[in-house]
Amino acid sequence: MNMKRAGKREWIGLAVLILPTLLLSIDVSVLHLAVPALSAGLRPTGAQLLWINDIYGFLIAGFLITMGTVGDRIGRRRLLLIGAAAFAVASALAAFAPSAEVLIAARALLGVAGATLMPSTLSLIRNMFHDPAQRTTAISVWMVGFTGGMVIGPLVGGVLLEHFWWGSVFLLGVPVMVLLLVAGPLLLPEYRAPVTERLDLVSVGLSIVAALAVIYGLKELAAGGPGVAALSALLSGLLLALLFVRRQRTVPGPLLDLRLFAERRFSGSLGTLMLVILTGPGIGLLAAQYMQLVLGLSPLEAGLWSLPPTLAVIAGFVFAPMLARRFQPGRVAATGLVLSAAGILLLTALSAAGPGAGLGLLVAGQFVFFLGAAPMLVLGTDLVIGSAPPERSGSAAALSETAQEFGGAVGLAVFGSIAAAVYRSVLAVPEGVPAQAAEVARDTLGGAVAVASSQPAEAADALLAAARAAFTDGLAITAAVSAVVLLAAAALAVATLRHVPPSPSEEPPVREPAHAAE
Repeated sequence: MNMKRAGKREWIGLAVLILPTLLLSIDVSVLHLAVPALSAGLRPTGAQLLWINDIYGFLIAGFLITMGTVGDRIGRRRLLLIGAAAFAVASALAAFAPSAEVLIAARALLGVAGATLMPSTLSLIRNMFHDPAQRTTAISVWMVGFTGGMVIGPLVGGVLLEHFWWGSVFLLGVPVMVLLLVAGPLLLPEYRAPVTERLDLVSVGLSIVAALAVIYGLKELAAGGPGVAALSALLSGLLLALLFVRRQRTVPGPLLDLRLFAERRFSGSLGTLMLVILTGPGIGLLAAQYMQLVLGLSPLEAGLWSLPPTLAVIAGFVFAPMLARRFQPGRVAATGLVLSAAGILLLTALSAAGPGAGLGLLVAGQFVFFLGAAPMLVLGTDLVIGSAPPERSGSAAALSETAQEFGGAVGLAVFGSIAAAVYRSVLAVPEGVPAQAAEVARDTLGGAVAVASSQPAEAADALLAAARAAFTDGLAITAAVSAVVLLAAAALAVATLRHVPPSPSEEPPVREPAHAAE
């Protein structure tokens, strides 16, 4: 099959496409570092601080499907550049926000702008790299860039916060986006689908409100359990999502082309990706609490011990294209996910391990987990993008990102609830702790640590030991459930992707006249 291969210009263009993804991951990681200084400077209320943290992710999730389709219609490069300009403006607004309300508005604008970046970059990769082997490598490099931002974000953010005010962390977005605005028109191709139908605004509204309601409900469910607000938001969002799907079957020029799901590679990869993403955020959150509240590590020490698993992710991303050229993607993904489940199962031994062995087990388990899961993230994303026709690649990219956003939110809600339920059922508060303090201790491990600080030494030691043991039991059981989910993902990968052949090996391009990018 004679297929147009990418040249030097496309690979340099890929470096440009990594810029916004690198920035998005940095933006997520540095905000948590800035919260103490931000709180001192703006004095937000508790509710305002939650919105400063959450509204960015809410609006990215809510606008992904819409932005993917808009990019297909007006041009992927044009949407990327519009989003980059908006992101730069919103970053400057956030950096110099005089009040919490202005910062919330700036974070909301950052979320909407951020929703344009991920599907635009992925769909442009689809249009720049037609050769399957090159495309898999390009997506791998793109993902390494995103993960790299999570590594360097805390380091760069820490340096900025050490020498400047809290808003300096947001200014990182301005020069990066300016560089993208300058280099993008020179190195990136433009592509738009030949669509004549108008954008269905009712579908846009349904998709945004449904996504926001479901994500909000899941976050509330994870934070406070099955309360009225959480369940109402979740059920309302699911009802609106059902109405959205029904409308897509009848409206001309649908926002979401449901025919994509008829392709087994597409639906199988999307479902497997979502199952894999279910496990990551929940285990990551519990592991961070275990290191700090059970083992007593400082935030810096915990952050340093998170580097080996991050390096495992990068290694998995790098090796995925090589494995895909020798073996079927379904087998590579399934084998990796079985390995990943074995890594997670190491965490079930934490209850029997002492503090010294606990840290080693945790880091080793996370390392194997991420090493095994990473190839599926690359190959699954590649199959989702590659199995969609070029005119729908923006919509496919948006679906891939949306599935992962929802997978992360569902995972936090479900696995957080499992760990919390085990903690509350197992914890036996020692005698002598006042009833009100005991109730706080039963709520979370952090509450137990706070209560222990105000108790006599003997009661405090007994409470901390019981709470830490209960939390560790919750983490171990959650890890066991996560391993089952990963094995289910491996089975789904085998069932739906077993007929997908290995990627053709890359061969040196034959000498031919140079061609311009599309």
